[in-house]
Amino acid sequence: MSEREAIFRLHDDSPEAITARLIAARIVSGYPKQKDFAAAISENPKTYNTQEKRGVPSIKSVRFLHRNHRIDFNFVFNGDFVQLPGDIQTALEAALASAKT
Repeated sequence: MSEREAIFRLHDDSPEAITARLIAARIVSGYPKQKDFAAAISENPKTYNTQEKRGVPSIKSVRFLHRNHRIDFNFVFNGDFVQLPGDIQTALEAALASAKT
């Protein structure tokens, strides 16, 4: 597995991997705080916190990321990144790498 695939945790659908990717997607989308992202998707902050904590995002959350920030469900749920635009790939890679250190 390449270093990049390891950073994205390609094909890892564990709750921990999904949580890491969901947090990276939220941050890259311009929402450093959960409560701000929850407000953007018209979700209760506690509900969104639970989604992120358990690695089980709602369809509403994933749809928002895709429609508004070009981050699709293949990335969130499976770590697939090749279909993402180059600038999004780079930003997500940096966010995931910095979370590991």
